[in-house]
Amino acid sequence: MAGTSGASADGGARPGTGGAAAAEDVGTIEGGSGAPDPALRQDLPPAIGERVKRLRKERGLTQRQLAEPAYTAAYVSTLEAGKVRPSEVALRHLADRLGVTYEELATGRPAHVAATLRMRLADAQRILATSDAEDAAAEFGRLLAEAEEYGLGRERGAALLGLGECALETGELAEAQARFEAAGEQLRDEPLPARTRVVRGRAIAHYLAGELRYACYLLESAINELNTSGLHDPGSLLQLYTASIAPYMDMGAHARAAQAAEVALALAPEVPDPALVASMHRTVARTLIAEGRTEAAEASLLRATELYQQLQIRTELAHCHWMRGYVHAQHDDLVRAEEELRTARSMLLSKRATLYVWQVEVELADVLRRKGDQAEAAELLERLLDGLQQDRGALHAGGAHRLLGLIAEERGDPEKAERHYVTALSLLETAGAAGDLADICRLLGDLYRGEGRTDAALNAYRTGLGHRAAPGTTTLGPAPARPPFGPWT
Repeated sequence: MAGTSGASADGGARPGTGGAAAAEDVGTIEGGSGAPDPALRQDLPPAIGERVKRLRKERGLTQRQLAEPAYTAAYVSTLEAGKVRPSEVALRHLADRLGVTYEELATGRPAHVAATLRMRLADAQRILATSDAEDAAAEFGRLLAEAEEYGLGRERGAALLGLGECALETGELAEAQARFEAAGEQLRDEPLPARTRVVRGRAIAHYLAGELRYACYLLESAINELNTSGLHDPGSLLQLYTASIAPYMDMGAHARAAQAAEVALALAPEVPDPALVASMHRTVARTLIAEGRTEAAEASLLRATELYQQLQIRTELAHCHWMRGYVHAQHDDLVRAEEELRTARSMLLSKRATLYVWQVEVELADVLRRKGDQAEAAELLERLLDGLQQDRGALHAGGAHRLLGLIAEERGDPEKAERHYVTALSLLETAGAAGDLADICRLLGDLYRGEGRTDAALNAYRTGLGHRAAPGTTTLGPAPARPPFGPWT
């Protein structure tokens, strides 16, 4: 074309300039002053060039027809060869000529694919909450594949998180930990409030695997980061404080559990998500029970149940029945306790929430034993132990062996009782469950004393006293900082 000088507003030469192709756009592979905004997340130039070339040929266009009227055929040729980084203006021109969206041309993703994936992720989360974890996992797996295909990092992280939560519910703790770690790596550049569910999931997986101290470390580190860095997100803090209550209680750190419950209750009015509030009420009830505040615990559980019924979240609703059964058992109302625990077990079985089923079955077996149904209790516990794997359920296995030891004692078989107590002691020592360890040592000491084995009994009692010493201070560091708001400020 005839040569007159001039450039378009985006740096591309207008038809007729005769300028070099590299001058028709402001950026090249080596990097020029016109590199696109990173927020646009364009693919690399070779990928864009291949895409432009494929679409142009599919539509039967020549390079000149695609370029005009804003660019030259030479520029399109250079772009298709992957030797130039196109500006946003250039890509929008080419997308318009090719009949596709700018996003599809820049990234290879169909229009609105990210928004569609996010909606489907929400649907998968609803399936997990109200229906079946395996069905939810299948959908999260499909969404993960699509997010990877289109290079959607946040959506990939969300799908990995969902898969971790599904594995947590079905009791696949190693799988859950791997998924949560992958999600954390994918979302590592996101602010902590966006990663809170990942941290919470990792902590719960380690807690259920019997790694109580590490679970507390994960939760306390995140709490401190939120409270000391200005990221005062009430929903994130509520999740973390609530998740810390169970491991604190099992470690014998009752004062710290009570403090976490106090903070969680104070945060609840600031959180609009009813599911988080319901989860908090259910977990806080445990500390209220430990403090002997039965009426307050019942009120908290009732509020949680009402919220979960509104939300139709069956797993969490089952947890409420479970905790109510525990409350009744503590007050020797064994008939109502059995009824609530069987309801919880049935609901969790329908969700195939294996690990939670085991937890409830330990509680149910204790109630059955206390009612005199030793045979059914023992059968339930032995079946539970057959299903446990080495890398998960240390706390549940310890509880099961403790109860089997009690049943053996009640049946007049001290040798079998001792084997179960020693096994429980080993499992709970690995987990660091101080309160349960002290109880096992007491039972073992009483057994030895009854057989006249005084030295062995004294050693067992001393071990138990060591686990009882200063609960919450011997295995944990300083308590996490409180939020810079609330009734304590």
